[in-house]
Amino acid sequence: MLAKRIIPCLDVHGGQVTRGVQFGKAEAGELRNVGDPVELAVRYNEQGADEMVFFDITASAHGRDTIIDVIQRVADCCFMPLTVGGGVKTLQDMSALLKAGADKISINSAAISNPDLIRAGAEKFGSQCIVVSIDAKKTDSGTWEVFSHGGRKSVGKDVESWAQEVIEYGAGEIVLNSIDADGTKAGYDLEITRRIAESVPVPVVASGGAGNLEHMAEVLLDGKADAVLAASIFHFGEFSVEQVKDFMNNKGIPVRPVTR
Repeated sequence: MLAKRIIPCLDVHGGQVTRGVQFGKAEAGELRNVGDPVELAVRYNEQGADEMVFFDITASAHGRDTIIDVIQRVADCCFMPLTVGGGVKTLQDMSALLKAGADKISINSAAISNPDLIRAGAEKFGSQCIVVSIDAKKTDSGTWEVFSHGGRKSVGKDVESWAQEVIEYGAGEIVLNSIDADGTKAGYDLEITRRIAESVPVPVVASGGAGNLEHMAEVLLDGKADAVLAASIFHFGEFSVEQVKDFMNNKGIPVRPVTR
């Protein structure tokens, strides 16, 4: 079994890391300020994080300049791979972030409105650079649908079908976000994570719902995820990346060792 990855996620709004619940919106005052993204990145780098994900939730022209500055500063002092998403709509956007120090680019709404962007990005930068983030929500009928615009708009696509489609376009990895579980700390959604992981040939990163170490182990084992994304439990000091890895080792889940 390949080593599972432990990935802190930083939502960046106006140059600061924020945290909400179930895709809380900045304009509605539903975000809690967490701190400076560079300071947090350095902390997680020292704790042994396998990767770091940055989502630019400002998603504006001004925000693009801000996130590029953040990525440049993080890349100068951290050695883990960096994935950056949020408001990426063109190859030029991708190129600017990769030049700033990102290793992978995550796209979501733009992939839905323009799937050819996935193919173009994979052809220009390599599939290993292109991550498609999928926001999934369970409907009243029991099906799983894809949502866009920060989880506010159903796009009429089945999650499993869309996951397979983005792979055909060239995506090298999927981040699967459960809207219902996001920020609740009630556990990842094992059902949809397992279904997607078993239906695609690329790594699937589970996102949304981490509240304790057992939740993270469950989604790696029962949910078949290749990596876990978490925010709140790291940002608010409940657990360190090193504690997560120690717990995984005790569970027999392979993880990369922390270099002390």
